[in-house]
Amino acid sequence: MGTYIFRRLIWTALLLFFVSALTFLIFNVLPTADPAKLRAGRNQTPETVAAIREQLNLDDPFLVRFFSYLGDLLFRFDFGTSVLNDEPVRPLIFEALPNTLMLVLGAAFVWFASGVVIGTISAVRRGTIIDRVAMTTALVAISAPVYWLGLVALYLFSSDLGVLGLFPAAGTYDAADGIFTNISSLFLPWLVLAAAFAAIYARLLRSNLLEVMSEDYIRTARAKGLKERRVIFRHGLRSAITPIITVLGLDIGILMGGAILTESVFGIPGIGRLSFDAINRNDIDIVQGTTLFLALGVCLMSLLVDVLYAFLDPRVRF
Repeated sequence: MGTYIFRRLIWTALLLFFVSALTFLIFNVLPTADPAKLRAGRNQTPETVAAIREQLNLDDPFLVRFFSYLGDLLFRFDFGTSVLNDEPVRPLIFEALPNTLMLVLGAAFVWFASGVVIGTISAVRRGTIIDRVAMTTALVAISAPVYWLGLVALYLFSSDLGVLGLFPAAGTYDAADGIFTNISSLFLPWLVLAAAFAAIYARLLRSNLLEVMSEDYIRTARAKGLKERRVIFRHGLRSAITPIITVLGLDIGILMGGAILTESVFGIPGIGRLSFDAINRNDIDIVQGTTLFLALGVCLMSLLVDVLYAFLDPRVRF
């Protein structure tokens, strides 16, 4: 097991190096907005731009700048400095991270729990009206864009614009004065973000469970006289849910970089909204920092899932 974990750590480190190199290449070599001109502002002069370029070491060769950036990233966990307001990127990411964590982890619980329940019921009631309604609803949820679902949810359920007025309005999270107020403001974003993922998980679990329930050991368990509920939950669901863990870990890792659409629609000051605002302002260093943070989240969650999967299924280690 130790050898397997060591191999995964090596591959994760190599992947992070590749992603950091590619990200740095995109934002520093390909044609983009000049950071020196952005820092200089509107009333810029050639002398001011030249002085800023020298201050930011923009005239250094690409490899010198890349390894300098990589060294700061590895040894100081420094994502750079905003070119517009001269503010370090790392504190901005860490300030937005708790808001994204609350959004993603809450939504992950909702979509995992509802996806497992719906997928199990559809598999057990295969071919019935319940199965057809559940899978049709899942297909609609997968097809609907997140921003459209968010706007529809605000129209139906928000307290200021909604027809029913069940949940706090968009933007109240940013103005909340405590964690419990924040949580109440997240109910609607949780449901919107979880809708498509829950539908995917339900369809995936239904397919896996139907396949597992036709295995020989399931027929053996039934032949031994076990109750159908025990056969489904103790033997069938336990095997069918294992691949879902891989998908769950990767989905959480991806959304850790920011659920941009959901955070923008509901006014949640998370990493996704930070990235969106930085893109609109051409703040390259913030965009680059959030992109690398997203890659780091995906790699770490992928590593965690691989290790967990190896514990659940010893065949993976070989």
